Amino acid sequence: MSDLAGLSLVRPRHWGRWATAAVLLGLLGLVAHAFAVGQIEWDFVWRFLTVRSILNGVENTVVMSICAMALGIALGVGVAVMRMSPNPVLRSVALAYVWLFRGMPVILQLLLWFNLALVFPMLGWPGIWQARTVDVMTPFFAALLGLGINQGAYTSEVVRAGILSVDVGQLEAALAIGMTRLRALRRIILPQAMKVVIPPLGNEFIGMIKLTSLASVIQFAEVLHSAQNIYYANSRVIELLIVAGLWYLAIVSLLTPLQMLLERRFARGLGARR
Repeated sequence: MSDLAGLSLVRPRHWGRWATAAVLLGLLGLVAHAFAVGQIEWDFVWRFLTVRSILNGVENTVVMSICAMALGIALGVGVAVMRMSPNPVLRSVALAYVWLFRGMPVILQLLLWFNLALVFPMLGWPGIWQARTVDVMTPFFAALLGLGINQGAYTSEVVRAGILSVDVGQLEAALAIGMTRLRALRRIILPQAMKVVIPPLGNEFIGMIKLTSLASVIQFAEVLHSAQNIYYANSRVIELLIVAGLWYLAIVSLLTPLQMLLERRFARGLGARR
């Protein structure tokens, strides 16, 4: 020990980390300088940030995200249960659904729903209720179906992973005491699976906020479409795109802490029940 008494502790320098940090700061500085001195009229950004059409677009974005996510969760839970069913027909239908809607781009699905009248001119049942498809398939309804049904395919895999995380012995015990499979899933398995399901579903919902921007191709008046309508008239393209970007960031920034609170509350609730 006496031989080591005169030694001093030498901390590693981490020159690579400092060099990487310096390069990143330099790049951020260049980007900030470009936006500061570039041909951007920031007065237009602040002026159009709260105009009525932009605010209506923000409202439509939030409403569409909630509705499409609700549809996606409902479909996802149903498809996940079908996917794990012992019935081969139900399993095959669920697999086909996931394969089809995960395999096609979302923008293509939106266009297909919006142009459904080219395949089915009329909807409904003769003698009971009928309507022209072009009247039913409005931009809102087409966007809801396109985004919601696509989301259902991804949500089903999230829910299925949550169900698989629960010990299979609990389902077997429930079946042994006479519970039906569906009742066991509803009362025992799904409540425990939610602890695994909620974090990725929160991320999916935040992703849905941004995914609604694709609905601008079918003329749904979300925030990006509203910004486009304005810059088509005044040619302030980059300014209006910045306005749309700021609103997306604001919505996501508001939802992120809410997601964290929901995760903590649900985890605490599960711990209390145990």
